[in-house]
Amino acid sequence: MPVLQGTCACGAVTFEVTQPFTTAGYCHCTRCQRRSGTAWSLNGFVPADGLTITQGRERVSSWQPPTGSPKHFCSECGGHVFAGELEGDGQVVIRFGALLSDPGITPQWHQFVESALAWEPLPDDGLPRHPQRLPT
Repeated sequence: MPVLQGTCACGAVTFEVTQPFTTAGYCHCTRCQRRSGTAWSLNGFVPADGLTITQGRERVSSWQPPTGSPKHFCSECGGHVFAGELEGDGQVVIRFGALLSDPGITPQWHQFVESALAWEPLPDDGLPRHPQRLPT
């Protein structure tokens, strides 16, 4: 797999994804709606050791919501880049909008569809729909 490059909006934080994504999909939770300013967020999961911050680690700020995983963003521009525990043997969630090239995987599901905005219908794309979090 080629190494994928990614960056926040201002370029202060850059990163590489060095392992293939295990899954990818759309999240319709209200947290993603508010974080992104859109009706959903497109994300991919990768093992934590498949993410390397190459520049600006000191500019990565985190927010730990009461439930869910930590959300990581650039303290300069506010651009969200990933979520999850950055160290360890878990998975991190990469915001596809922060990638500079094709992630090599297409969306495979929709999660938190019970939180989807009523005025923005989900596309009829045939992907599985999960009312809450994607089953593990």
